[in-house]
Amino acid sequence: MLELRPTCEHCNRALPPASRDARICSFECTFCVDCAEGLLHGTCPNCGGGFVPRPIRPATDWTGPSLATAPASTEVHHKPVDLPKFEALFARVGTVAPHRR
Repeated sequence: MLELRPTCEHCNRALPPASRDARICSFECTFCVDCAEGLLHGTCPNCGGGFVPRPIRPATDWTGPSLATAPASTEVHHKPVDLPKFEALFARVGTVAPHRR
Protein backbone atom coordinates (compact mmCIF):
# COMPACT_ATOMS: atom_id res chain seq x y z
CA MET A 1 0.00 0.00 0.00
CA LEU A 2 1.30 3.48 -0.84
CA GLU A 3 2.61 5.53 2.07
CA LEU A 4 1.24 8.81 0.70
CA ARG A 5 4.26 10.75 1.93
CA PRO A 6 3.36 14.19 3.28
CA THR A 7 5.89 16.42 1.52
CA CYS A 8 8.12 16.87 -1.53
CA GLU A 9 11.51 15.28 -0.94
CA HIS A 10 13.31 18.24 -2.52
CA CYS A 11 11.52 21.46 -1.50
CA ASN A 12 9.50 20.06 1.44
CA ARG A 13 6.23 21.47 0.02
CA ALA A 14 3.19 19.99 1.75
CA LEU A 15 1.49 17.25 -0.28
CA PRO A 16 -1.60 16.19 1.66
CA PRO A 17 -3.33 12.91 0.71
CA ALA A 18 -5.76 14.61 -1.70
CA SER A 19 -3.08 16.69 -3.44
CA ARG A 20 -3.18 16.52 -7.22
CA ASP A 21 0.34 18.01 -7.28
CA ALA A 22 2.15 14.92 -5.94
CA ARG A 23 4.32 12.83 -8.28
CA ILE A 24 5.89 9.45 -7.44
CA CYS A 25 8.29 6.99 -9.05
CA SER A 26 7.95 3.21 -8.79
CA PHE A 27 9.82 3.28 -5.47
CA GLU A 28 7.41 5.93 -4.16
CA CYS A 29 9.97 8.72 -4.09
CA THR A 30 7.65 11.71 -3.77
CA PHE A 31 8.06 15.14 -5.31
CA CYS A 32 5.75 18.07 -6.02
CA VAL A 33 4.76 18.63 -9.64
CA ASP A 34 7.00 21.71 -9.89
CA CYS A 35 10.13 19.82 -8.82
CA ALA A 36 9.27 16.57 -10.66
CA GLU A 37 8.36 18.10 -13.99
CA GLY A 38 10.44 21.29 -13.82
CA LEU A 39 13.71 20.94 -11.94
CA LEU A 40 13.98 17.16 -12.44
CA HIS A 41 12.64 16.98 -16.02
CA GLY A 42 10.47 13.94 -15.16
CA THR A 43 13.44 11.89 -13.90
CA CYS A 44 13.68 10.56 -10.34
CA PRO A 45 17.05 11.58 -8.88
CA ASN A 46 17.10 8.51 -6.62
CA CYS A 47 16.49 5.72 -9.16
CA GLY A 48 16.52 7.32 -12.61
CA GLY A 49 12.93 6.26 -13.32
CA GLY A 50 10.02 8.41 -14.39
CA PHE A 51 7.20 9.98 -12.40
CA VAL A 52 3.44 9.51 -12.46
CA PRO A 53 0.70 11.38 -10.58
CA ARG A 54 0.25 9.90 -7.12
CA PRO A 55 -3.18 8.26 -6.72
CA ILE A 56 -5.60 9.83 -4.28
CA ARG A 57 -6.85 7.49 -1.56
CA PRO A 58 -10.57 7.90 -0.88
CA ALA A 59 -11.35 9.90 2.24
CA THR A 60 -14.77 8.27 2.49
CA ASP A 61 -15.15 4.62 3.44
CA TRP A 62 -17.14 3.56 0.36
CA THR A 63 -16.18 -0.13 0.36
CA GLY A 64 -13.79 -0.60 3.28
CA PRO A 65 -10.34 0.84 2.54
CA SER A 66 -10.02 4.61 2.93
CA LEU A 67 -7.90 7.22 4.68
CA ALA A 68 -9.80 6.33 7.84
CA THR A 69 -8.61 2.71 7.75
CA ALA A 70 -5.28 3.29 5.97
CA PRO A 71 -4.04 6.77 6.91
CA ALA A 72 -1.35 8.64 5.03
CA SER A 73 2.19 8.64 6.36
CA THR A 74 3.38 11.51 8.52
CA GLU A 75 7.06 10.65 8.05
CA VAL A 76 8.86 13.39 6.12
CA HIS A 77 11.58 12.30 3.65
CA HIS A 78 13.15 15.73 3.10
CA LYS A 79 16.48 15.29 1.34
CA PRO A 80 17.10 18.04 -1.21
CA VAL A 81 18.46 16.82 -4.53
CA ASP A 82 22.22 17.03 -5.05
CA LEU A 83 21.93 18.96 -8.31
CA PRO A 84 25.43 18.25 -9.73
CA LYS A 85 24.94 14.53 -9.07
CA PHE A 86 21.47 14.68 -10.63
CA GLU A 87 22.77 16.51 -13.71
CA ALA A 88 25.27 13.66 -14.26
CA LEU A 89 22.47 11.09 -13.96
CA PHE A 90 20.21 13.08 -16.27
CA ALA A 91 22.99 13.31 -18.85
CA ARG A 92 23.01 9.48 -18.96
CA VAL A 93 19.27 8.75 -18.87
CA GLY A 94 17.52 11.96 -19.91
CA THR A 95 17.18 11.02 -23.56
CA VAL A 96 15.80 7.55 -22.77
CA ALA A 97 12.04 7.30 -22.33
CA PRO A 98 11.10 6.28 -18.75
CA HIS A 99 9.54 2.98 -19.88
CA ARG A 100 12.88 2.03 -21.50
CA ARG A 101 15.19 2.95 -18.64
